Amino acid sequence: MAEENKTLVAEFVLTGLTDRPGLQVPLFLVFLVIYLTTMVGNLGLVALIWKDPHLHTPMYLSLGSLAFADACTSSSVTPRMLTHFLSKNHVISLFDCMAQFYIFGSSATTECFLLVVMAYDRYVAICNPLLYPVMMSNNLCTQFIGVSYFIGFLHSAIHVGLLFRLTFCRSNEIHYFYCEILQLFKISCTDPTVNTLLVLIFSAFIQVFTFMTIAVSYICILFAIMKKKSEKGRSKAFSTCSSHLLSVSLFYGTLFFMYVRPGSGHTEDHGKMYSLFYTIIIPLLNPFIYSLRNKEVIGALRRIMKK
Repeated sequence: MAEENKTLVAEFVLTGLTDRPGLQVPLFLVFLVIYLTTMVGNLGLVALIWKDPHLHTPMYLSLGSLAFADACTSSSVTPRMLTHFLSKNHVISLFDCMAQFYIFGSSATTECFLLVVMAYDRYVAICNPLLYPVMMSNNLCTQFIGVSYFIGFLHSAIHVGLLFRLTFCRSNEIHYFYCEILQLFKISCTDPTVNTLLVLIFSAFIQVFTFMTIAVSYICILFAIMKKKSEKGRSKAFSTCSSHLLSVSLFYGTLFFMYVRPGSGHTEDHGKMYSLFYTIIIPLLNPFIYSLRNKEVIGALRRIMKK
């Protein structure tokens, strides 16, 4: 009878980054500028790669796919957060909450595997340059990208499907700025142990597998670079890998703290900072990390501007 008398929750309230009224407008302006810059950077990079035939190579096809995934990650979280800064209504329906997590989770998983594709591309280009057209053709790269997105969609679908076994009847407040899945488990009336274990197992496996694959690729790349006799050849090889290594470090460093170590004792505010960095700051930085020192991208931009 006690179970029957419980009122099931059909919508949630996102408490956001802060409840201090004086910070809402300044935060809105800051994150609006960040979001617009993120969209221009990532979608601009996608358009540039699509428009310029010189960039129709495996390296830039995977980079364009990564930029699109970053745009999806940011768009899954930031627009709703911006509206909440200026509104007192922070309600989100159960369906919208699950949809937000699905887009976020799909993009995150896809990005893990796209970074592997990019590492493999660099490995083949540096360690087996003569076999590059065979081992990393445009057709093969497109298949790798398709598989990356498929795994991302499937992984999120599993967790969203399992969310339907949970009921929410305690509190409808989510102390976060988006529908983060571990926060949903905290307010579930149904025992979320199975869900939690599967999130941790899947997240740990995907992150460790993809990270180790990238690490092995770069160990092989490092040995190949050290064997090069030309100082110019070494410098060029290092420069082609530096952007990807920086992106990998930022991405995996944040994700490991977010999902592989959720019980390590960091506070709720730390959790928000990790999530904020991953969902908003990394998508902002990535297009500039890959573009600013890239002569081919800058050259393509100049050609487009001349036209």
